[in-house]
Amino acid sequence: MRGKDLGSGMKYVIFLGDGMADEPIESLGGRTPLQAADTPNLDRLARRGARFGTFLSLPDGFPTSSDVANLSVLGYDLNDAYHGRGPLEAASQGIVLADDEIAMRCNLVTVTDDGILLDYSGGQIRGAEAEALVEALDHEFGTPTIRFRKGVSYRNLLILKGLEYSSDFRYEKPDDHPGDPYADLLPKPGTPESAHTAELVRVLMLNSINLLSDHPVNKARAARGESPANMAWLWSAGRKPRMKSFEEAYGKTGSIVTAVGVIKGIGILGGLDVLEVEGATGYIDTNYEGKARAGVEALRDHDFVYVHVEAIDEVSHDGKLDLKLQAIEDFDKRLIGTFLEEFGDLDNLTIGVLPDHPVPVELRRHTRTPVPVMISRAGRESDPGGLLYNEIDALKGSLGAMRGDGAMRALFAD
Repeated sequence: MRGKDLGSGMKYVIFLGDGMADEPIESLGGRTPLQAADTPNLDRLARRGARFGTFLSLPDGFPTSSDVANLSVLGYDLNDAYHGRGPLEAASQGIVLADDEIAMRCNLVTVTDDGILLDYSGGQIRGAEAEALVEALDHEFGTPTIRFRKGVSYRNLLILKGLEYSSDFRYEKPDDHPGDPYADLLPKPGTPESAHTAELVRVLMLNSINLLSDHPVNKARAARGESPANMAWLWSAGRKPRMKSFEEAYGKTGSIVTAVGVIKGIGILGGLDVLEVEGATGYIDTNYEGKARAGVEALRDHDFVYVHVEAIDEVSHDGKLDLKLQAIEDFDKRLIGTFLEEFGDLDNLTIGVLPDHPVPVELRRHTRTPVPVMISRAGRESDPGGLLYNEIDALKGSLGAMRGDGAMRALFAD
């Protein structure tokens, strides 16, 4: 399908490279991965009516997590829209939470016998193996008020039913603590009312270790030299959010292309169509071309599409610079390049590029540093100075330091 088949009027796309922003790295000659990677399509867009700036996606007072960051990018007021990651992931699975239910994320993680949190993703456990472990958790610990629900890969859910449960307990994100002792990271009460829930969650997490360590799936993984997914890590609980629709906020219809449940949940609750792409894995082996074509197809019926790629975030958390460079180049060539070729007439397309948050490979966790933004539209004068899309040049752009709904307003500005 080419651009001429998409009807009249301007179309809008955001290419969201999750965790793409970084810091200068000595081994790259003091450049960031975005500066060092070969990105001909980003360079092309930078010379095509591009304006640059930065965006604060993780403001103080909120977790440094992707749910917060992507809600921010889409311009939602976090004080109203943010109610934890669990409810968003529940929505992605078609689960409608009752008023007396809370949902929380359940990561399948790897811990060592001496008490170290080794890997937040259970060795990137996939498919039937992950499902078997979640089924075992639900069989062993499930009750009418405690339910484990399978998701995608290591990303799963726990749902608690009953007004005695509270979402106000304090927790730690597992991807913030690779190599740390987990005993000090277990949930704690955030309010007196949450003490019971915090204790239940702690017990479930600790008891999950023996169950999962002895499971045939993990014994087989160990025999193959793979990391076992031997603990359930429970975090980011909340009740059903009430979100304004994207069309109500911006007067435009939209859709989302992603492999990740939390982003799907944001789309569903925001009234955006969520497109499924075969082979979209949420990792570096994802189907970039399929996601690009789905994005173009989405613009047949919608004004806007949000094309989210998780792979860069995952390899950044793993601290793998070589794979981060590869993932950025795949994002550029296989995703953006395919999209531009399939779309055709770029005169009717406004393109935004940004990460949701940084994940410096040397730190291996999210930071609150504002992310670089590029908005490119044919027929418009570019920012002066020959700027390219990266963390350093973005600081010199005319869009300035944006926050709130600033990135989306800049995308839709005339």
